[in-house]
Amino acid sequence: MNDAQAATQGEAIVGAASVHWRRQGSGPPIVFLPGFPLAGEIWDGVIARLRNRFTCWTADLVGLGRSHSAASDDYASPGQAQAMRAMLSALGVESYALVGNDTGGWIARELALIDPPKVTHLVLTNTEIPSHRPPWIPLYQTLAHLPGSGAMCRQLLKSRAFRRSPMAFGGCFHDLQHLDGDFHHQFVEPLIASASRMNDAMHFLRQMKFRRLDEFCHLHRQLEMPTLFIWGAEDPTFPTPLARQMVDEFANPVGFHAIANAKLLVHAEQPQAVATLIDRFLAGALQQAAN
Repeated sequence: MNDAQAATQGEAIVGAASVHWRRQGSGPPIVFLPGFPLAGEIWDGVIARLRNRFTCWTADLVGLGRSHSAASDDYASPGQAQAMRAMLSALGVESYALVGNDTGGWIARELALIDPPKVTHLVLTNTEIPSHRPPWIPLYQTLAHLPGSGAMCRQLLKSRAFRRSPMAFGGCFHDLQHLDGDFHHQFVEPLIASASRMNDAMHFLRQMKFRRLDEFCHLHRQLEMPTLFIWGAEDPTFPTPLARQMVDEFANPVGFHAIANAKLLVHAEQPQAVATLIDRFLAGALQQAAN
């Protein structure tokens, strides 16, 4: 990795929130948002294939990774978007393509609503669908209100069998071997080791309101930027048939690509395929920047 590609990172203080960000590469900006309960590094496999042509930014959502806030509103989806917009403004990112997975795709849509025309292109991968409730998440949201929920989840995550079950990360990968090694060290071990990080994740769960998500069946029409959909075809959390139906709600959809042998974390399991689709989608923006 040369100097232009080397990752730099920092904390942006925006209101009551501290948002952790990372930057790699050079060229037109792409902003990547991760989902629950992950951090921006989950996009590294895709970014490694794009950073020679794009400046790739990642941000940890408030309550996840190394981002946190003293204000509860910052953990809700509209507050998350406000924090992301303020962070990007503080970093001097004037216009950008926006990519989100899972809950990061929900926040990406919130951000696209409040930051036009800076959001030039939108890419959604395996993300929330209005009127659909993903398995287990409503249950976890209920449990998150109980005293000691964070400690209980930390204990459960110590069990490899639980981590590989549908109640945890079993629906994230086609090949469950991905759950071991780097994924475990980067994203699971910090939750087990840190009570404060797990408690922030519980706060995140409490504040993400599905009644707000359901409003997007109408709000999607307000997103006028070109929008690409990349889906892990075998995802049990956000099933492909429902995702295809959601596409019709958008003002400017440009394609839906279902990738075989992938589930929720399609970008982590099939980074080359995802990077290639994003690169092709943004080719027009790259050409425009060169002229």
